[in-house]
Parts: sequence; structure tokens; C-alpha cells
Amino acid sequence: MKPEDLKSPFKWDARCVLIKDRIWYVPDYYDRYEEFKFPGWQSEQIFKNDHPIKVEYCSGNGTWIAAKAEADKNANWVAVELRFQRIRKIGSKIHNLQLDNLFAICGEAYNVTHRYFPSDCVDEIFINFPDPWPKKRHAKHRLIQPKFLDEVWRILKKDRPITFVTDDPDYSELTIAEFLQHPGFESSYPAPYYITEKEGYGTSFFEELWREKGKKIRYHSFCKRVKES
Repeated sequence: MKPEDLKSPFKWDARCVLIKDRIWYVPDYYDRYEEFKFPGWQSEQIFKNDHPIKVEYCSGNGTWIAAKAEADKNANWVAVELRFQRIRKIGSKIHNLQLDNLFAICGEAYNVTHRYFPSDCVDEIFINFPDPWPKKRHAKHRLIQPKFLDEVWRILKKDRPITFVTDDPDYSELTIAEFLQHPGFESSYPAPYYITEKEGYGTSFFEELWREKGKKIRYHSFCKRVKES
């Protein structure tokens, strides 16, 4: 299967929330989200089992998560990616590699998580190379915002980790500040709260690109803690 073989399941004026061929479509600029009821990770439409759920946000072309899913069949992997052109590449990997334990979501990360993900249902979260939106006027578009951290805290199981990876030092510092200010997270690494090498983590298109350009990669890890009342 080639990426271009995957066609959008609906036209713009007929868009809706639906699951088809191991892809869950959650369109933007839509006003009937409540009509769709999430069937659950164990449902026939998704994984059909109760293996641990591991979510990657900003999955890009799916290189990293497809390799993880292929290597670890005892976990269920969820790729969340906004751009349909990238979802097509993830879809082709799911089909060609016969990855029954990989499922893709075409939608905006906060919107999908807030509206549909159950609380305490995810064992691990990864955020790999999100757009840093470096200009100040674009800051509202950054994924790492207090409201998003509230949502990933809600869906993570207790003491489970979230990993954030970036090549951008400024975004790294901003992310560290947001997580340290959040009452429900604790850094897994001491100051400066990141490492620059993580053996066995895997690679992706963006990691290879930035390393070729001589950039250092920063790996951050934060664990969910129960908020103090």
C-alpha cells in the first residue's frame, strides 16, 4: 500500500468523526463532536485487547512509532497526528507491516484528548519534536500549554511517564518550566531536567534531520503524581 492509496473518507462539507481502517478521524471546525461516542481501546474497532496503551503525539510520518509497535507487540501504540498527508504515511506503515497493535488518529492533540480519551487509561506518553512555534505571536499554537498538561495528566495512570523530545533549546526551557509549575508532574531527571542521549529510544525523520545539521537533542521525562489537595 502506498500513502496516496489512502483517501479521505469524507468531503469537507460531509466531515464527521469516524473510525475506518485503523484510523480515527476527528476533524477540525466541527460542531457535532458529542454525537460520537468513543468505543474504548479494547473494542473491536480498535485493539480488541487490554494491553498497555502508549500514545505518541506529533507522530509525523510514523517512523518512530511504527518501529516501536513492530518491536513491542505486547503494547498497543496510538499515533496522534494532525496532518492528513502524514497520516497517509502512517496508514501505509500499519497496512504494509501488518501492525495490529498500531492505531492512528487524524486530529488535533488537545481536542482529541479532551473530548474522547478516558481518565487513567494510558501507560506512557511520548511527544516527539512538536513544532516549537518560535515567534512570540505564535505561542498560542504550541502544544505544551497548561490546559494540555492537565489533559495528559488526567489520562495517564499514576506514576507513569511522559517523554518530551526536542532539538529547540528555547522550547525545551519553556516546556521544563510548564511541567515544573504543574502540581501533578515531577521530573525524572535532576537539573537541568533533560539528557542529550537516550539509548534505545529510537529515531525518526526529524531526529535524523536535526542530528545531521549538528543539533543536540534534548530528552525530558516527567512522571504523573497525585495532586495535593
